[in-house]
Amino acid sequence: MPVSVFMAKAEALRAQGAMALFSSDIGVLKAEVSGSAQAFRQQVKVEAANGRPSACPPEHAALTSDDLIAQMGSYPANARARIPVSEAVADLLRKRYPCPSR
Repeated sequence: MPVSVFMAKAEALRAQGAMALFSSDIGVLKAEVSGSAQAFRQQVKVEAANGRPSACPPEHAALTSDDLIAQMGSYPANARARIPVSEAVADLLRKRYPCPSR
């Protein structure tokens, strides 16, 4: 899913207020983020096995919706349709959990 679609869905949910809890889009967005985070963790494991991890996230890194929306909003508006959510999640995890210098 592109960042632009994710952000549009998230904004629509916020506009619904408490009624958003009944929307199926919540599950769609959570699954997108969860799948992206899992894929990134697998990528980091492969990188670590090769001695060069791009990030060092803890086992249970917590990302809030505000964190994610801020990260996605940091991309230029005209690029958001080309950037997948998986890239935004990976970028956020790399920023938040850099590996210690050796």
